[in-house]
Amino acid sequence: MKSRPRWARLAAALAVVSLVALTPVPAYADGYVPISGSGSTWSQNALDQWRKNVASNYGITVNYSGTGSSAGRTDFRNSTVDFAISEIPFQANPEDNSAPETTFSDGTPLQGKFAYMPIVAGGTSLMYNLKIGGKRVTNLRLSGEVIAKIFTGQISKWNDPAIQADNPALAMPDRSITPVYRSDGSGTSAQFTLWMSKQYGNIWTQGMRSQFPQINASFKGQNGSLGVAGYVSQDYGEGAITYVEYSYAMKSGFPVVKVLNKAGYYVEPTYQSVAVALMAAQINPDLTQNLDGVYNNSDPRTYPMSSYSYMIVPTVTNKVFTAEKGKTLSRFANYMLCEGQQQAAALGYSPLPMNLVQAGSDVLKSIPGTEGPVDFNQCNNPTFKPGDSPNNNQLAASAPNPADCDKQGPTQCVEGTGGAPDSTPATGSGGVSSGAGSSAAAAAAAGGGAAGAAGAAAGSADAAAGDAGAPVYDANGQLVSGGGGSANAAVSSPFTLAEDPWGLPQNLMLVAALLVVAAILIPPVVSRRSGARTNRR
Repeated sequence: MKSRPRWARLAAALAVVSLVALTPVPAYADGYVPISGSGSTWSQNALDQWRKNVASNYGITVNYSGTGSSAGRTDFRNSTVDFAISEIPFQANPEDNSAPETTFSDGTPLQGKFAYMPIVAGGTSLMYNLKIGGKRVTNLRLSGEVIAKIFTGQISKWNDPAIQADNPALAMPDRSITPVYRSDGSGTSAQFTLWMSKQYGNIWTQGMRSQFPQINASFKGQNGSLGVAGYVSQDYGEGAITYVEYSYAMKSGFPVVKVLNKAGYYVEPTYQSVAVALMAAQINPDLTQNLDGVYNNSDPRTYPMSSYSYMIVPTVTNKVFTAEKGKTLSRFANYMLCEGQQQAAALGYSPLPMNLVQAGSDVLKSIPGTEGPVDFNQCNNPTFKPGDSPNNNQLAASAPNPADCDKQGPTQCVEGTGGAPDSTPATGSGGVSSGAGSSAAAAAAAGGGAAGAAGAAAGSADAAAGDAGAPVYDANGQLVSGGGGSANAAVSSPFTLAEDPWGLPQNLMLVAALLVVAAILIPPVVSRRSGARTNRR
């Protein structure tokens, strides 16, 4: 029996290789088991984008439920999740008199079995819905004292003299203020009330609270960041104001308050103003944050309510968390600390500086099954480059000074803020153009071209009635269920950026295509040459 000609064997081999190459195999998928977490909605827009990225690019599945920081810490203590996200640490003396958060649910002490790892920085903003003469206000300014009085019910009208004094370019309307607060246990509430208690303790006298109290009947409670942002963004939300991470205002297409800082300038929480502010943060040995220096930072570029969000990671295995999951968690955390930070600005956050990436890298070493620390020569974090000092932050160094019309006084910039860059027509005497671009455009530039622009583009929130509970997303960042805690709650669609235009999957497809072409073209050529040799014989 004659064997097949060499060209036939070559063609068959090429065909097999082509079929194998065309089979979609996600990069790094082998060996990465799915992991799950819960907690903060403050940082969820960034986390959801990163989850989607690692699912698409590396075949890694990270499930996450935005239930609020308090619930996330409880889930971690109950060993029902592999990690939690929170803006504040475990509470030894919870303000609601619940049990101290010092043990797992089985009574085992937490001490030594977890670590805090910073994942992203950002600003807690004041998102609002206000019109004057039928035109949306996008350049509202408020001092910290006024903010504290609004959220304690001491100022209840938008035309209060104190608000009017902050806004010389606006003839403030005679309209009631509707403060909207988080009805669930929230790290955002904790950060906001901590700032008020530290700076205006004679006005806000209740200290740091994860559970924001119902001050009076004009206050409206909503579940989660999507809930409060959704309420404010609806037509029935006119006159409302809420505290929420800047990202939610951007994606909802609504403005945020410019807050008066210690230098006498009204500043919004852009990625650069947050970076400047946090240069004054004190990082504790366990990587939690002391923000007293941030609140009192005298740099005119500072946004006072700037802070970090943290991932709570296990440092030992348990009945849920295994070394195999630790491998996945360390890979995901490495991505967040480095490559993921490139999208932080476009998503409405501020990238982590080098000193916190270094601290996070040390945490990676303590995760069971870890893939190891960060390779700083390959860490594509926009705040530093190889060889930089850990004390520097390139974003803070390049941050512009605020415009003269943002200084406290008789003038006021008319340009919009947050997700509403359009200028506000001056209805008072002090309206001035700063000549600067919009915050959304700046974030788009920081995010890198089309991808950043896609992230900075904001759409109106979609109304969603009902009692669906906390928002839950799948591995690709799509809303599965929940998002509203009351009949008036509303949710926005997940915030996503454009995918990278080229990567390993595309390279595999190119190689496969070339192999297919070779399988088609090479056999006839080989056959003709073989026939020519036979004829010569």
